[in-house]
Amino acid sequence: MNDSISTLTSRIQEFVDAREWRQFHNPKDLAVAISAEAGELMQHFVWQQDDQIEDRVLQNREEIASEIADVAILLFEFADNLGYKLGDVMAAKIAYNQERYPVTKSRGNNLKYNEL
Repeated sequence: MNDSISTLTSRIQEFVDAREWRQFHNPKDLAVAISAEAGELMQHFVWQQDDQIEDRVLQNREEIASEIADVAILLFEFADNLGYKLGDVMAAKIAYNQERYPVTKSRGNNLKYNEL
């Protein structure tokens, strides 16, 4: 199966259009839905200590994958609805972050770019 961003985005939009849901998928509601689904993903990890996380991931692997997919599906649709080519904006952001976080300064630490 081809899993390119454009192919997946087309499949998502076909799914939405077949159900006539575009009328409900305005930018505000998609942004809220992304946040809500991200919250459902975070719920798997709330109050889990470092030594519990690996077991939690193994025990809830399918549910976590489902929440990841929900966030991604909504994000792909959101970007497309606003006229963004998601692959292009992601590539641009990676390039920008490479400038802000040069390997020589950021390797092995978690400092923010303005603290390097």
